[in-house]
Amino acid sequence: MSLKAFAAKIFAKRIVAKTNKWVRKPDATQKKVFGELIGKGAGTRFGLDHDFSNIHTYQDFSERVPVRDYEELKSYITRIVDGEADILWPGKPLYFAKTSGTTSGAKYIPITKESIKNQVEASRNAILHYIDETGSANFVDGKMIFLQGSPELTEKNGIKLGRLSGISAHYVPKYLQKNRLPSWETNCIEDWETKVNTIVAETKKEDMTVIAGIPSWVQMYFERLKEKTNRNIGELFPNFELFIYGGVNYEPYRKKFEELIGKKVSSIELFPASEGFFAYQNSQKEKGMLLLLDSGIFYEFIRADEFYNDERKRLTIEQVEKNVDYVMIISTNAGLWAYNLGDTVRFVSLNPYKVIVSGRVKHFISAFGEHVIAKEVEEAMLMATNVTDAKTNEFTVAPHITPENGELPYHEWFVEFEREPSDIETFKTTLDQALQKQNSYYFDLIEGKVLQPLKITLIRKNGFMDYMKSIGKLGGQNKVQRLSNDRSVADKLKEFIA
Repeated sequence: MSLKAFAAKIFAKRIVAKTNKWVRKPDATQKKVFGELIGKGAGTRFGLDHDFSNIHTYQDFSERVPVRDYEELKSYITRIVDGEADILWPGKPLYFAKTSGTTSGAKYIPITKESIKNQVEASRNAILHYIDETGSANFVDGKMIFLQGSPELTEKNGIKLGRLSGISAHYVPKYLQKNRLPSWETNCIEDWETKVNTIVAETKKEDMTVIAGIPSWVQMYFERLKEKTNRNIGELFPNFELFIYGGVNYEPYRKKFEELIGKKVSSIELFPASEGFFAYQNSQKEKGMLLLLDSGIFYEFIRADEFYNDERKRLTIEQVEKNVDYVMIISTNAGLWAYNLGDTVRFVSLNPYKVIVSGRVKHFISAFGEHVIAKEVEEAMLMATNVTDAKTNEFTVAPHITPENGELPYHEWFVEFEREPSDIETFKTTLDQALQKQNSYYFDLIEGKVLQPLKITLIRKNGFMDYMKSIGKLGGQNKVQRLSNDRSVADKLKEFIA
């Protein structure tokens, strides 16, 4: 064992022990974070506008600070973008993570020195928990790749501006710099296809042990490697041990990955966003990701099925239940207050608090009152592919409300197969029944003949990749929208039908 691997194991034990201290006191930990946030925010423009000086309890906070999304907080953020200080958080943020918004064009998410510290520590600690649990640390001596956006930053009124993954690239610890790939120059390539090809050239002869990124784009990297070398990934990188991912559910990709790799490798799921780092998988033996209660974020939760109700209830951590989908609301040390992140989570454990990401509150199908969410369609797809020995590259789902010829409406699934099912009718029936089993509203609509069973529309090979390219979202942290309540994605996919 190398000195670096030995040191990593010692450090991992220390970090796990530190984590366990706050895990054992979740309520007290969140109250401490809440008090610190309110104290820091009291002198800001937002704090003055919302009477923070008289907030002493969570009840005070919930009465004074309404839940807002980016659009509703935008007037404050615009003032920061224009160069003002002390608006949402003391001073000015170090960075803006620039993301594409759905209604307002570019979104500027503030990142402060406090919040970036938490982001960096969380990504590090996820790996340290893996080392402590498994006892495996030799991979730290190999090469590591993080498929991400360009680290080149611009500046706006003294604040650096870029993608979150690019900002994070500036915080790779010194002891990992020699292990890290691709090169800085390659990471700065903007065109994704050129970038992937260059990464392939740089890495194909290296001892890769850790690979990280969004599954769909890592899959593309693996496929290009296999094309160039005519070898599977496990042969090419015999010491490849760990796949780290976030942003989407890995399960729809797992079969394809194992085929490309030629063996099973361990994986760690992360739950990061520009707004904060919320959770990571801290165990290979247990389901879910540990919710980070001591990382400068105060959490609230609203039941997803009540979110659009006038009388919706805001809950704190001690009030949540298992197996219920909640919209996650955050207040952070980057100055986001009662902010609707847009993600829905489901608790799979309450001791400790562990979550899975079940979807996006705006990404659902409820054209007929069924409220189908991403987790349900992904689990249905997994069932159908297992039963029919099929493999998918990508898929998305949309309602078809007014089909021709007087047909009943239905859900239309756009699917790009890597390997088509042994029997397409069995695949379709299994898919529909699996969704009915998970969602009683959908079952009732099918049973009551309000909807007809789902239909499959085949997308040609690489069709989803070409679609993402056509809308300017190929690679990086971009991902295919899993489902939508209208035909906006479906209509654009028509030109990519097989």
